[in-house]
Amino acid sequence: MGIITKAAKAFNEINWDKVGIFTGGVLFGTAGIKILSSKDAKKVYTQTAAAAMRAQSCVMKTVTKVRENCDDIVTDAKIINEERAAADEYIEDAPAEEKAEAPAEEA
Repeated sequence: MGIITKAAKAFNEINWDKVGIFTGGVLFGTAGIKILSSKDAKKVYTQTAAAAMRAQSCVMKTVTKVRENCDDIVTDAKIINEERAAADEYIEDAPAEEKAEAPAEEA
């Protein structure tokens, strides 16, 4: 068997579908890299990043407002509890006749 016959046999045994798929993938990948690194694509990336940064800023402003409101609520709740505790101490420490005169707690 000659070299040409062996080469022809090997050539016939090649799975051309796989070769075509591989070649197409290489070409598509190369074109994709060119497209993704183009000036227009970079502009799109920049605009997208800028929009994401604006959205983050807006969300952080809202979170800050909510935190401030929660801090105000907690502070007010502590004051209410301190006043209530002080009123309870006054009623417990007061003599019997003052307890009868003490105003009833609000529900």
